[in-house]
Parts: sequence; C-alpha cells; structure tokens
Amino acid sequence: MSVAGKLSLEVAVESLPLAKPFRISGHVFTHSDLVVVTLSDGVHSGRGEASGVYYLGDNVPEMLQAIEAVRPEIERGIDRAGLQALMPAGGARNALDCAFWELEAKQTGRSVWDIAGFETSRPLLTTMTLGADTPEVMAEGAKVGYAQARALKLKLTGDLEDDIARVRAVRAARPDCWIGVDANQGYGIADLPALVEVLVEADVKLLEQPLRRGAEADLDGFSCPIPIAADESVLTLADVPGLVGRFNVVNIKLDKCGGLTEGLAMARKARELGLGVMVGNMVSTSLAMAPAYVVGQLCDVVDLDGPIFLAKDREPSIVYEDGYVRCPDNVWGRDA
Repeated sequence: MSVAGKLSLEVAVESLPLAKPFRISGHVFTHSDLVVVTLSDGVHSGRGEASGVYYLGDNVPEMLQAIEAVRPEIERGIDRAGLQALMPAGGARNALDCAFWELEAKQTGRSVWDIAGFETSRPLLTTMTLGADTPEVMAEGAKVGYAQARALKLKLTGDLEDDIARVRAVRAARPDCWIGVDANQGYGIADLPALVEVLVEADVKLLEQPLRRGAEADLDGFSCPIPIAADESVLTLADVPGLVGRFNVVNIKLDKCGGLTEGLAMARKARELGLGVMVGNMVSTSLAMAPAYVVGQLCDVVDLDGPIFLAKDREPSIVYEDGYVRCPDNVWGRDA
C-alpha cells in the first residue's frame, strides 16, 4: 500500500437534488447529501464519496466531524491499513478509504482492478429500483421507464395488502424480468408467511431485509423458499458470520462497512461461509458507484443504480445499457 509521505486532505459537501421523490418503508428522499474527500501527495490525488447511513444517524455533520478528528493523522501520511485501525466503519471512512485506493493506483501506475486482485472488469447486470408507489405507477415505471431493464427491485412499505398489489402489478407488467423486493425492515415475522406466499406466486427471486435490525433471531426456524438478503442487519465484516442460518445473501454497501477495503473482505468471507453476495448503494453519484462496481465483480446480485435517481450525475459517469452497468476507466481508480 503506497503513500508517499505527507498528504493534503480536502473535504467538500454537496447536496444533490433527486429527479423526483423516492419512497421506501418509513422514508421519502428528495435530495442526496454527500461528502467528497480528495487526498493528494502533491503529485497524485485520490477521491472518495460517501452518503453515510441514514438509519444510523451517520449523516453529513457526523461524517465531517469524524474526518476532521483524524485529519492530523491522515495528513502526516498513512495507508489504507492504517485507516482501518484509525476509524470505525461508516461513511467517513468509506470516503477516505476509496480516496486511498485511487491515490495508490495513481502512485503505483496500477489500476484498482490489479490492486484488488482482478485481471480486468466485466459489465454487471444491475437491478433498477422502483420506489414504493401505487401499483399502477410502479407497473408503468417497470414497463416504460425501465423498458431496458433485465432486473428490477421493488421497494415495499410493510403494508401487506398494498405490497401484494405492488408485486402482482409489476410482475404482470414485466413477466420477462428478474424481480427482487426490498422491505427495508417494514415487516414483522407474523406477516411474513403471507408475503412470501405471494412472492413465490409472482416468481420473485429475492426478499431483502424483511424484519427490523435487531429482530434477526425471529428468522430462526423460518423456512423460506426465496433467498433472504440481509441489508440493515449486516454492517461490517464482523456481522457476516452471524447471518448463517438466518439469511442467505449479504448485501454489502460501502457506506455501511467503511470502504472498498472492508467490502472486498466481506464478499470473500461470505463466499467462504456459503452465503450469496450482493452489492448495493445509497443514492449517490458515479464516483461512489465505481468502487462498489469493484465489489460487484464478486457478487451474485448487483444493485448499482444510485445515480439514475439524481437530477444530474457527475461527468465522466458510469454507463447503463441494456440492463447492464459498466464503469469506464476514466471514472475513478486509474492513473490518467
């Protein structure tokens, strides 16, 4: 891990409007607040972006405070390994960790792919997410708005009757698509069998985070014919072993785990334990998607559609085409 002497650290805050409000269980988002950091050794620079984790109170003020608290150590010059020991997981460490990855790539003349142990990258089939709305609006979005999508993820609200109608409407509109649903902690164990029955009927392939964080033990002994993915229930590498027997898939988000370094470790650990691997994202720009795209090379399910909800993405940007996402070399992580 190469860091040449002292570093300078720049921190910026951005508030980016969404193209339209986005609804999930318990929340409606109208904009995305981001922290962007740049690390420079005087010759090369590396960038990282973070949104934080809203349900943990990990927002912009907290991320800024966490970054400023370690500024002296960062600017004296450390590497990614030193960062892992210096900071806890969360958005602040994610932004810094990703900046260290790009800085290392530029200092060494190697690509991030090479540093991460990959020969090259491949385009990834990605889900496109439908925010919770009326069944009719969601069906129209699936059929028209996401006409090129090959995989869809439906946000549910925890209202069983309405969610059943949403699932059935989208499946009727798109009989050709892979479909997963994300309950965002909206359900209790008592209503889960009725929901699962309809999901099976509609050929839904993944059920993400049905129960609230902290209620994982309620899944003990619960038999589900559809793989259940942990999102809010898994934050870091330390959480992964405890998912076995309750969940089938680990949803890795770099803002949760604190960066690409830990994200890759989580993906590899999940594989060792026989769990499926998914990479997800917060609503953010291509600068945040690019490191997650690296993790996506190890994943069974990819959900990297964050920039499409923004009124405007960064340039250069990742590319969405025919249901796939592709990250050109000039977006992040390569010596230009």
